[in-house]
Amino acid sequence: MTNTQQIPNPVTNELADDLLHGADEIATFIFGERGSRRKVYYLAECARLPVFRLGTMLCARRSVLMNWIAGQEGRVMTPYGESRCN
Repeated sequence: MTNTQQIPNPVTNELADDLLHGADEIATFIFGERGSRRKVYYLAECARLPVFRLGTMLCARRSVLMNWIAGQEGRVMTPYGESRCN
């Protein structure tokens, strides 16, 4: 009789735990509410939010978003009313 039990791969689990699937999950992570999904699409388009697609689903990594947010905190804000999106 062979042992068919698989040993969990910690790298795979770490990646899966770090991955956000869909604009709703990304919005919940960044803004604390799923209703901000349009903001996620806007930021992905205009502010270079670090996201990628798996098929048609927008995805992001929690760790990458945290680094991006930290980088944004150190940047100079644009004057009010000036659009960053062309």
